[in-house]
Amino acid sequence: MKYLLTLLIGLFLALHYALWFGDKNVFAWYRLKHATELRQQENLALQQHNDQLIAEVNDLKEGGETVETIARSQFGLIKKHETFYQIID
Repeated sequence: MKYLLTLLIGLFLALHYALWFGDKNVFAWYRLKHATELRQQENLALQQHNDQLIAEVNDLKEGGETVETIARSQFGLIKKHETFYQIID
């Protein structure tokens, strides 16, 4: 009985050593879990940005107001028979 108890205690200590200080310990698991959550948040943000870019590309392909707005605001273009007034403070 004494040997069995010693064996069980030794096995228990060996398992706990592996759990806390082994190659795949609890601390490494928490680090990996945290890193995974960060990557998922980054992926979500990038997916939202990609969706926004896809919507912008679709608007540009369909033409219309988007192209006109960009031409007016970024390039200062105007339509025929329009007069452009620039107010300087």
